[in-house]
Amino acid sequence: MMTITLLLAMMADGLPIDVLKPQAMPVRGCAAYLFAKGDKPEFVAMASADPAQLRLSIGGAVIDVARTGQSGQADTGGGSYGFAGVTEYAGANVTAVLDMKIEKRGDIKDGAAVRDATLRVDRAGQDSVVVAVAGIVGCAV
Repeated sequence: MMTITLLLAMMADGLPIDVLKPQAMPVRGCAAYLFAKGDKPEFVAMASADPAQLRLSIGGAVIDVARTGQSGQADTGGGSYGFAGVTEYAGANVTAVLDMKIEKRGDIKDGAAVRDATLRVDRAGQDSVVVAVAGIVGCAV
């Protein structure tokens, strides 16, 4: 099984997913900003609730893949952020599955925390990768 250290080293070389540049807050709804866990967390994905899509950088190109399915509840604290516990995305020869729990916290205004989540990315004819991620949910005000 691939270690997180090896995975982060691969990301630094552009394989299999790249680090995203900073992204804007959503115009409407909420977005989850997700960082690969490790010694130096790297920003690897942004999931938005409206429009329902996942943004990744693969091979130097930023792509948005649309939500194709969802199940379960992501929120553990009574908020409504627009995300399911498990969300499936597809497009641009990429499929992805985001499994996350959202935790409402008093020290975060207009958002919440993502403590533990996994992001699986599959590409046609390529190796699949599962990345342990954490992050923050920010919502339009």
